[in-house]
Amino acid sequence: MSTQHTPQNPAPQQAQPEHLDALVIGAGVAGLYQLHRLREMGLKVRAYETGSGVGGTWYWNRYPGARFDSQAEIYQYWFSEELYKSWQPSERFPAQPETERWLNYVADKLDLKKDIQFGTRIASAHFDEAEDLWRITTAAGETVTAQYLLACCGMLSAPIVDRFPGQSSFKGEVLITGLWPKEPVDLQGKRVAVVGTGATGIQVIQTIAPEVGSMKIFVRTPQYIIPMQNPKYSEQDWQKWGERFHETKQRVRSTFAGFDYDFDAGPWDEKTPEERTAILERNWNDGSLALWLASFPEMFFDEAVSEEVSEFVRAKMRDRLQHRADLCELLIPQDYGFGTHRVPLENKYLEVYLQPNVEGVDCRKAPIERIVPEGIQTADGTVHEVDVIILALGFDAGSGALSRIDIRGRGGRSLKEQWSQEIRTSMGLQVHGYPNLFTTGAPLAPSAALCNMTTCLQQQVDWITDCIAYARQNGKQVIEATQDFEDAWVQHHDETAAATLVVKTDSWYMGSNVEGKPRRLISYIGGVGNYNRQCDELASQGYPGFAMR
Repeated sequence: MSTQHTPQNPAPQQAQPEHLDALVIGAGVAGLYQLHRLREMGLKVRAYETGSGVGGTWYWNRYPGARFDSQAEIYQYWFSEELYKSWQPSERFPAQPETERWLNYVADKLDLKKDIQFGTRIASAHFDEAEDLWRITTAAGETVTAQYLLACCGMLSAPIVDRFPGQSSFKGEVLITGLWPKEPVDLQGKRVAVVGTGATGIQVIQTIAPEVGSMKIFVRTPQYIIPMQNPKYSEQDWQKWGERFHETKQRVRSTFAGFDYDFDAGPWDEKTPEERTAILERNWNDGSLALWLASFPEMFFDEAVSEEVSEFVRAKMRDRLQHRADLCELLIPQDYGFGTHRVPLENKYLEVYLQPNVEGVDCRKAPIERIVPEGIQTADGTVHEVDVIILALGFDAGSGALSRIDIRGRGGRSLKEQWSQEIRTSMGLQVHGYPNLFTTGAPLAPSAALCNMTTCLQQQVDWITDCIAYARQNGKQVIEATQDFEDAWVQHHDETAAATLVVKTDSWYMGSNVEGKPRRLISYIGGVGNYNRQCDELASQGYPGFAMR
């Protein structure tokens, strides 16, 4: 089995643990910015990163075809106009190698790497109530103490790995998309199986189809798709975006999902059928996520509207599948509405199934039972013999990265144990019972799933940094969300979610892809602009609900 593992640096000899003002977990989009903001405050801070380089999701997810589905002009840092203008993306939706280079460019421009310890996984973090500090231990045994612990672990950074019995018995190569090896993988002419057809699986499938000898695609949950329009960007194109820096910066902070487009078409009921179709066509042809996040919000609440929008997309898919009944049944969703799952952008993904060397295996009729030395065995007894198995099984989203660290708060309470019963946070910024622990990309905030990630992660980092600065200015050493505040937020979150069709759909948004995971929408669905306003109000009022002492 081939997966990517980063060796741990050996622990140095320690007479006494080093003390930091703040420790940041992760060196992705959020971790880099959090490190920068805390250094600006003059704190002694270090980031710890499991990988050998910066990038977070753009370091680990180097599988074939990995790329943005947020446009390059909005997947950006907004704290520096000069930084924005000085890096020119090559296209609207850049691929992983370019994005990794961009994040290295940011880290180098800000001289961040000197304060990042690479090749180091945080194994545990226990709050010392007597000293009001966190005692943190790495997997290699190094210990550090810190007043503030900032978890920038990523919302999609805990890949599902050991999913099937017998996985280690396979005599070929098993590849995990979220742990793709750095060295090149030769798939030329090989018999390849791909398990999983979410956003990642779709990118892999459409990319490797021209080079493999044959491909079997194991489909359990068909996906609605939107064809990506990905034009190249010239220097002149980027200059135009640079001129709109301040306008775009403000725009993304106020929209529903942190993009530069929003639900501006007007109410569904006020449109004629022809006007509705025209709006759907316009957003479809934009080749972005606009059809999902900028056409009609009623699709999330009204089953009749949901069905009409869903049928619009189904018709597009049927045409591309040449109305082949077997493929339409396999690949076009019928039992959930468009937009209640994560919607992938794609490039000729459906056409792959028309190739003579590609077979779609319906896992609803015959689920995968186990992996055997020769390949994949399904419940009907068929053994699908292959040379390579690619597992695009997704992640334990939102909560998984933190749950895989032994985090213990007041009274020795375990975050992993608490979240195995019920996943709760205070606006995705703190968890009651864990003083001075701040989180980004955590459950019950838009950043957990329903947001252009750079928009939401930066907003959270800014809020957290300002909260710490406020406490320090007022002589306070400890910050902890109160039980009452957390209860109220969870109630508001659940009431907001319950009004939508999203909670009626099984998906990773609801934790349905992880066996035993408590069912709750992991992302706040009240809108990015609305969430940001609530956060701003808390800050302006002196952070009520966040007790300081």
